[in-house]
Amino acid sequence: MRLRVVVYMVGLCFLASCNAKKTVVQKRKNTKTITEPKPKKLPSVKEEKLIEKLEKSKKNLNKTTLQYIEDYAPVAVNEMFTYKIPASITLAQGILESGNGKGPLARKSNNHFGIKCHTEWKGERVYHDDDEKGECFRKYEYVETSYHDHSKFLTQRRRYAFLFNYKTTDYKSWARGLKKAGYATDKKYPSKLISLIERYKLYEFDKIKKKDFTYKKEKINAKKNRKDSKKVYQVQKGDTLYAIARKFNTTVSKLKKRNNLTNNTLAIGQFLVIQ
Repeated sequence: MRLRVVVYMVGLCFLASCNAKKTVVQKRKNTKTITEPKPKKLPSVKEEKLIEKLEKSKKNLNKTTLQYIEDYAPVAVNEMFTYKIPASITLAQGILESGNGKGPLARKSNNHFGIKCHTEWKGERVYHDDDEKGECFRKYEYVETSYHDHSKFLTQRRRYAFLFNYKTTDYKSWARGLKKAGYATDKKYPSKLISLIERYKLYEFDKIKKKDFTYKKEKINAKKNRKDSKKVYQVQKGDTLYAIARKFNTTVSKLKKRNNLTNNTLAIGQFLVIQ
C-alpha cells in the first residue's frame, strides 16, 4: 500500500514539473503599419481672398471654420483633381465631421471624416464612442492622409459609384447622394452640408481649374520689402494669431510662415514679424 502511495506522489510531482516548464504564448494580431508620406506644400487656391470677402460681407461667421477653410482648401482641391469629388463637399464634410478639426476624434487621430476601421484597415487605430461605445476608428499621422483616405473610401465602394455621374460643380446632388448611399444616418445631413457650402461660399473652390493650380512667382518691390521687414509686433496678454492677423490686415497662414510657427500657440512678450 505504501509503495502505491509513493509511486502516486512521484507521478504527481513529475506532471507538475512538466506543466511548470510550459509557457503560455499569446498570439498577437498581425497588424501592418501604414507608412504615410509627408504632405507636400500645395499652391494657393485663393482661399485667403475668399476669407477676406466673407469677413467683409457677412457677420457672425465662425472664426474656427474660417481657419479650417484656410488650412485645408488646397488639400480638398487637390483631391478634387485626382478623384473628381467636389472640393466643396470634401471641405464641408471635413468641417462637419471633425468639428472644424477640434473634435476629440480629430485631435487624437487626425481623422477628419469619422472613417471607421473596417476589415481592410491595416494601420493604427483608436477607439471612440459613436453609434456604439468604443468603436474602432482609423488613426493617421497627417490630416492630409485622412483627406486622401476619404477620397479612396468614396471611389472604391460600389454604393457611391452613382455620385460620379454628377458634375463636380453640382454640390447639391452630391450632398443628397451621400445620404442616399448611406454615408450618414442623420436625415439633415444633406441640408447641413449645403448650408455650410453656401454660407462659406465653398462652391468657389469647385470652379478652380487645374491649370491654375500651380505656384506663381510674385513680383516683390525690394524697397517696400525692406521697409516692411522691420515691422514686428510683441504679443500681449489675450492675443491670438487670428486677432493679430485681423489687426494688421493679414492672415494666420502668412503669420505662421513668416515666423516659422508650427501651431497657433503664442507666448506673452513674443515678437512676431508682421510683414
